[in-house]
Parts: sequence; structure tokens; C-alpha cells
Amino acid sequence: MIDSLEKLIEQFSKFPGIGRKTAQRMAFFVLKERKEEAEALAQAVLDVKSKVSYCSICFNITEDDPCAICRDEKRDRTTICVVEEANDVVALDRTNQYKGLFHVLGGVLAPLDGVGPDDLKIKELLTRLKDKEVKEVIIATNPNTEGEATAIYLSKLIRPLGSRVTRIARGLPAGGDLEYADQITLSNALEGRVEF
Repeated sequence: MIDSLEKLIEQFSKFPGIGRKTAQRMAFFVLKERKEEAEALAQAVLDVKSKVSYCSICFNITEDDPCAICRDEKRDRTTICVVEEANDVVALDRTNQYKGLFHVLGGVLAPLDGVGPDDLKIKELLTRLKDKEVKEVIIATNPNTEGEATAIYLSKLIRPLGSRVTRIARGLPAGGDLEYADQITLSNALEGRVEF
């Protein structure tokens, strides 16, 4: 195969969830595009790397520091939703249900992968909670082993500071069928049941 095309395939295959075949399709797509389209793609990648950084308050991604969410005076400053990554902020904010602030940890506790408390933005979260304006911290980590361990660890640190600690609900997705749900999902749905 041509060296430059092979290098492009290798780069695309580094993306999460992209295997060699998909990377090859993407590379051939770029090859078929007009030169201007390929340049626009390359410039967009360069712009993201040079213009996007992390908010000094919540560690969400931003081009302006602090980020738009932290600057927004209309947001509820008594609530902070703690998430693993910046893409979680996008997902939760898109619901238009949550009007508070966010805090991005930058991952989860994963001792087997060498990720401990000092590798996450936990100290920064605790510093934000010291001003006593925050009344509730919503922990919105993923419902997997690492996410649960991180949630438990955070709750033990936050409770003594006086803020209410809550966890996002887990269970069956809307439109899901009981027969297709796994045991953990069904257990969580039963545990988190509400008055009807």
C-alpha cells in the first residue's frame, strides 16, 4: 500500500471504536474528497488542538476561560454535577433538565490502570465546595465498577463538608424491554424504584 495512505489509516485506527477496516474506509473517503475538503479537515484538527483548553474552574473543554457554563449567571450555583469527561457535560446539558454547574474529573479511579485520586480533579472539586454556596453535589459517573468506586469515594469526601450528595438514577432505559435487560440493570431499577 502507498506509504502516505497507510499512515493515514494508522492515524484513523487510533480513534476509539475505529478498527482497521473503518479506518481504511475513512482514509479512502479523504482521498476522494476535494483538496479543499481535506485541508478543512486538517485545519479543524489543528484548531481543536491549538484553541481548545480546559476551564480553570470546572475542567470542561472551552475556548474561553472560564467556560460558558461557569460564566452563565443564570445557572444554579448551589448545585454541581460531577462527571467523568467533558462529553458527559454535553450529554447532560443537552437534556435541558439540569441548570446547575458541572465539574469534570478527567476520568475515574482505576487502580489496575494506575489511576488514583491524585490523577483526577478531586482536590479542585473539594476546593469548590469549601465556600459553602454549594448545597448539592450530583455524582454522575458511569454505572460500571470504576464509576461506582469513584462515586463512593467522592461521597465519603463530600459528606463531611456539609453538601448533600446524590447519585443519578440507574435502571431501565425508556422503551426498553425487561426480557432484554441484564441482571445489574434490573437490580438497579428495582433498587431505585419511586412512588407511583
